[in-house]
Order: sequence, then structure tokens, then C-alpha cells
Amino acid sequence: MKSWLRSKYLPSVAFSLFLIGVMTTAVAYSPTLYEWFCAATGYGGAVTVNRSLETDKTSPGVGPAITVRFDTNVSPDLNWDFKPEQRSVETHVGLPTTVFFIAKNLSAETIVARATFNVTPDATGYYFTKVQCFCFTEEKLAPGETARMPVVFYVDPEMLVDGDAKNVRTITLSYSFFRQGPEVSAEGVRSLSEGSQAQIEALKTAKEAVFDPPEVRRY
Repeated sequence: MKSWLRSKYLPSVAFSLFLIGVMTTAVAYSPTLYEWFCAATGYGGAVTVNRSLETDKTSPGVGPAITVRFDTNVSPDLNWDFKPEQRSVETHVGLPTTVFFIAKNLSAETIVARATFNVTPDATGYYFTKVQCFCFTEEKLAPGETARMPVVFYVDPEMLVDGDAKNVRTITLSYSFFRQGPEVSAEGVRSLSEGSQAQIEALKTAKEAVFDPPEVRRY
């Protein structure tokens, strides 16, 4: 009888333990897994990241005018001032646009922080493509140091044939900076100020935008 009970219920018990293990792992790593998933798919308003350098603003095949608003936040334990140089920008669908954000360390210590981002309405996240940004990596600022950070983006014209997004003409790009814990040493972490300045200099010499995929040039 006992042997029969073991053979009947053992598979169910084993499966339950497996599910508990999977759920525990998912909880432990969910922030990182969610970041990876959102960055890859645009789900939940996350931005699709394109690593190429694109600054050409002369492409003739641009779409309708669109307003992009900027929102910035810092975690309560991060003594930084963080804001956009302008609260919004008027641009066009398909047109690469460069904007700048300012971060200043108000404390008396070097601090390592990390930025995340989101796009609303959610339906536009898949089509909002950043080609230059400062997110998802550890960055440091020395006491009193200021960084001027460039962001280059465009809105994919494919948005105009998406039933959920085609009528959107105002998009909000939100950034949040979070202080990294003591386990993240400032040694070896990129200087947000120096890295951003290098990006600004690179943008000055970029002559044309090479989109990936090239179809985003079309409207």
C-alpha cells in the first residue's frame, strides 16, 4: 500500500518542488530578467536599444510631428540632482533627435549609480529607439561633479501602422537613477562625466545616420 502511494504521489510532489524552485529563482533575479526582456522586446514601455551612432537630421522621409516629454527621478538614497536640459522636444516620426540630461553629485563622496528607463504610452515603447544613452550600466560621479549626458533617439515609422499606437502624438521618456550598493566598488566604474563628454565629441563628428534595420528610414 505504501509503495502504491509513493508511486502515485511522488511525481506530483516532485513537480511541486520544481515549481517552487523556479518561482524562487524568478523572484531572486526578476529585476535583471525583466530588464533583459523589456530591452529586447519593447514590452512594458521599455525602449529598444540600438547601439549604432545616428545623428543625421536631414532624412527626407520623416513622418508627422510628435512631442517627446522627459521625466527624471532619483532614488531617495541617491544625493544627485538629475534633470533634462529641456522638458520636452518637438520632433518628427523617423527623425533622429539629440537631447541632453544633466546629473550632479550633491554629496561629499563618490557615488556609483545606475539608470533605468521607461516609455509611455506603453504601446509606443517598441517603436521608440535609442541609439545613444546612459542606461543599464554603472556610472560614477565624484563629489560635486556634473555630467551632461546625450541621448539620441528616433520613433520608428512602423508605429504609424500599429492600431494601438498610430494616433499617439505625445510620448514620455522617463529615466530613474538608483544608487548602487556598497558591493559595487567605484574603482573601475566609468566616470559618467568623462564618458558623456566622449560621447558628445563623437556625436560632433558623426556625418550620417545608418539605421538598423534600414527600413526605419521609410515612411
